[in-house]
Amino acid sequence: MKLLIASTLTVLLGFSPIQLDPPTWNIDKTHTNIGFTVKHFQITPVRGAFTDYDVDLQFSPDDLENSSLNVTIDVNSIDTDNERRDGHLKSEDFFNVAEFSTITFASQSIEAVGENQFVAKGELTIRDVTREFELPFTLLGLVESPFQEGVTVAAFQSEFQIDRMDYEVGQGDFVADLVVGHEVDVELLVEVNAEL
Repeated sequence: MKLLIASTLTVLLGFSPIQLDPPTWNIDKTHTNIGFTVKHFQITPVRGAFTDYDVDLQFSPDDLENSSLNVTIDVNSIDTDNERRDGHLKSEDFFNVAEFSTITFASQSIEAVGENQFVAKGELTIRDVTREFELPFTLLGLVESPFQEGVTVAAFQSEFQIDRMDYEVGQGDFVADLVVGHEVDVELLVEVNAEL
C-alpha cells in the first residue's frame, strides 16, 4: 500500500527522482478546524476551537526526511461559544494571553507508523512551557481540485490528548480538576492545497 501511495503522489504531485524537497502546502481555513473538548465538573464535555492560526507544512510520504510541520495558534482566538468563559480562559487562571499569546508546535522529524499513518515528533509550547511531543496524524486522501487546474488537495486528521497541567494551564483554584478537567481531547481536521 505504501508503494501505491508513493506512486499516486508521484503522478499527482509531479515528483521526479531528482526532486529533493516536498511540496509546500497552503492551508484552506474554510475547511480546517482546530478543536478541543474538556470536561466540566468531570462529567460534561465542553467543546471549543481556535480560529486564528498559521500552518507551515512541507510534506510528502515519499520524502519524510525533508518533510516538516510547524503550527502557530493565536490563543486570543479561542472560542467556546461563550464570551464570558472565553475571557476567563484568556486570563491568568488559564492561558494568560497577556504574556503568552501563542501555542506553537515545531516538528523535528516525521515518521510513518502505518498505512497513511504518521507521527510528527517535535516540541509543543504552551504558556512558555516547552515539552517534547508526538503529534499523530492520518493522511485522509489526495484529489485533483475540480475547480482549479493544476491544484492538488490533501486532507489530514489528528486526534490526541493533552494534560493541561503539563503546561501549567490552570492556576490557583483551577489546578484541581473539579471544575475543569485535566485531560483535553484535541482534534485537528486540516485541508491543504498545492499548485503543482
